[in-house]
Amino acid sequence: MRRREFIALTGAVAATWPHMARAQQDDRMPRVAVLIPYADTDPEAQIWFKTFVNEMQAVGWTDGGNIRIDVRWAGGEVGRIQRLAKELVDMQPKVVFAITTPSVKAVLRETRTIPIVFTQVTDPVAQGLVESLDRPGGNVTGFTIFEPEISGKLVQVLKEIAPETARAAVIFNPETAPYYKLYMNAIKAAAASVAMKAFETPAHSRVEIEAAMSALAGEPPGGVIAMSDGFTVIHRDLIIALAARYRLPAAYPFRFFAADGGLISYGVDLRDMQRRAAAYVDRILKGAKPADLPVQLPTKFELIINLKTARALGLNVSATILARADEVIE
Repeated sequence: MRRREFIALTGAVAATWPHMARAQQDDRMPRVAVLIPYADTDPEAQIWFKTFVNEMQAVGWTDGGNIRIDVRWAGGEVGRIQRLAKELVDMQPKVVFAITTPSVKAVLRETRTIPIVFTQVTDPVAQGLVESLDRPGGNVTGFTIFEPEISGKLVQVLKEIAPETARAAVIFNPETAPYYKLYMNAIKAAAASVAMKAFETPAHSRVEIEAAMSALAGEPPGGVIAMSDGFTVIHRDLIIALAARYRLPAAYPFRFFAADGGLISYGVDLRDMQRRAAAYVDRILKGAKPADLPVQLPTKFELIINLKTARALGLNVSATILARADEVIE
């Protein structure tokens, strides 16, 4: 071999060493898989993910430094959630962080050994995800979103702000909200206590949402309640726009609905929930077992009133209600 060729060859090999070293370092890093059912273009979902990553860093885990975080976005497609769950499990992560019920169920179909931490799950005991809140058993634990009082409070505030509302359509997709009866029981009981009738309005597409809300507008005085459901989150732009078009007072489960133009929201602070999830992932990476980590109930709730929307609907919001709000959007 000529001297020039030898130098060129050794130089090329040496140039690959840093890449090989980085690849080996990545392989040795613990991996955390994250499954999010929404699109990566959803600004609120992006905030949840960034909140989780930032909190992981705050407790000592830096993506690309001493840990690798692999995230997958399902874009609201139920079938895609399962495919992405398999893809993530095949990477053999140390922990899977799964947001919403469909994500958790998809990951559980792929593994019963890799630890799973969830958020935004309704009644994990009733859904068979854990044995009990105090002792989850198995490989799953996390942060549940449902307390019956939340739904009852939402109904009561809707009636206070729009007292003429006699009927309320509760919108959800039974495929993404298999737990819907838990919410409906609480909503119907609260509605009956304020002389309102709440009825199930299942929808599977944007077309069905529009048909349901159009029909409701033809039979005043009606209102809308969006259930805590990935489907309503994904299609919140349409629900909010139709409520404005048909002049329907509507209540929503999370702050970002009101921030996007919805009348009122009352529910769990989801950003806080992602921060709390990072603490559980940290503990599992340090050796804790999901079976020994109790499922946590919500601790922070927020009432948001969009006064601009209320005025557009011709509603007068009393000073008493405004004083109770955590945030008033004007």
